[in-house]
Amino acid sequence: MSDLPSAVVFDAPFSDRTAWAAGRTSAYPRNGRNPGDNKLDQIGPRFAPTPDGVFHARRAGTALWNTDLVSTEYAPGGFELLPGDQVSATCLVYATRGVWPALWTWGRDGAGGRPQPGHGEVDLFEYHPTNPRLLELTNHVRGAGDYAHDAITPGRPFLLSVLLGQDNVEWSVDGVPVFADHLGVGPRWRAWLIVCVSVSAGAYGHLPPERGVDELSWQCTGLTVRRPGAAAPAGQAGQAGREGQAGQAADPADGG
Repeated sequence: MSDLPSAVVFDAPFSDRTAWAAGRTSAYPRNGRNPGDNKLDQIGPRFAPTPDGVFHARRAGTALWNTDLVSTEYAPGGFELLPGDQVSATCLVYATRGVWPALWTWGRDGAGGRPQPGHGEVDLFEYHPTNPRLLELTNHVRGAGDYAHDAITPGRPFLLSVLLGQDNVEWSVDGVPVFADHLGVGPRWRAWLIVCVSVSAGAYGHLPPERGVDELSWQCTGLTVRRPGAAAPAGQAGQAGREGQAGQAADPADGG
């Protein structure tokens, strides 16, 4: 953990379209569907969370659900996380079969279209109600992860905090450390934030929604990114984030 003081560099509300793009991410195929990842999702620009951070999935047919997703990718601000950033958010999930809340990252490709290791993906958390008190925590960049048992209670808000260190990614829930991977994301990692709700298709033991259920949801509030050595006050967070990224010219696909 850095000894430098940190400041907020990103805390935009989900309704801010200069900071968050609705229904767009290069992590999904161009048609906005992702069945290869066991998802019944249909994302698109019309499917975004409410101003108070409620993410909905609504049944759109026999095999598709319209699912809310926002990402800093494609947004005018283009905010990207960097090594050393700390992400925190208050989350509220429910043990309704089929719902798949997630807060995660996805990294830009490097020169020549080469992806970053693990595509820059870190799953700050994923939740499946088949294990109602468990959070799935994964660093795909360097191949580490954990199932945090008894970390949460469905229907009760919890404060998630993740420190994305160069040599160690550290997760805590309500101020209690739950996992440290001692691998980190490397010095050249950079990635966009994604917050979404997905719907499980039924594989890997994650059951699909029950018949008669037409809507699923979860809530994310107070999402904040702090950066060591940053000096911008919260009111200038977006600009500070863009300036910080402008100085990072290394190719992220050169290794982490």
